[in-house]
Amino acid sequence: MSMDFENDNASGLRPLAVVTGGSKGIGFELAREFAEHGYDLVICAEDVGVLGEAAQALSGLGPDAGSQVRTVSADLSTYEGVEQLAGELQALGRPIDVLAANAGVGVGGDFARETDLDDELHMIELNVSGQVHLIKRVVREMVERDRGQILITSSIAGVLPGPREAVYAATKAFLRSFGHALRNELSDTGVGVTVLMPGPTETEFFERAGLEDTRAGQMNKDDPAMVAKAAFHALEHDRAQVVAGVKNKVQVGMAAAMPDTAKAAFHGEMTKPAKE
Repeated sequence: MSMDFENDNASGLRPLAVVTGGSKGIGFELAREFAEHGYDLVICAEDVGVLGEAAQALSGLGPDAGSQVRTVSADLSTYEGVEQLAGELQALGRPIDVLAANAGVGVGGDFARETDLDDELHMIELNVSGQVHLIKRVVREMVERDRGQILITSSIAGVLPGPREAVYAATKAFLRSFGHALRNELSDTGVGVTVLMPGPTETEFFERAGLEDTRAGQMNKDDPAMVAKAAFHALEHDRAQVVAGVKNKVQVGMAAAMPDTAKAAFHGEMTKPAKE
């Protein structure tokens, strides 16, 4: 499968990128990358205020300073929230050139003794169910047009079983497996799928997941803008997977040669409280 990354809409409209979790962190930087490369945007998150700030920062970017940004406030951990976003996308009457399925959260702590079941089920609903639901709604139209790109944000945790973030790491392993399988299914079409695998990144992830006091939480982290640039470059070249950052590439390469027990022990050292 090969395709030009730039849009060739007969209507002459700018290409359209949809970014979930697009108000902060990696999602916001992905949205910035698309805007600066001449895309109109739909960014989705829950917080209306933060969405508005993000839209203001992104509007007018690009070669002709003409990027237009539409916001959708929706809870993608719910069936209704995904349907709301899908409905608003359909109402635009425009083809989606890129879907960056980026929304996700983390939960940290000892599974048996510390974490809350409701938090973990909510995470599964957002990281897994919501992603599958939205991609299902978007990919069929892409296949009908024989054109489009899907970026799925997994994590290097997707290849490293994660003690003290056991369910989170499992959701990211699901997304990595799902993305590669979907790419294979679509190999006879003009639709590409790229799996993004960032490592620890300077976002609110560790604070929100309760992992600030861990070794990973206190180590130097990657710049989300760097991660987004690597993702955009991978999409341009229709890569199956992109691991952002040299250190993360080394860890993923090492993981390929390690048994799961060793990978879990290695990851567990990173998620221990820093004082241990």
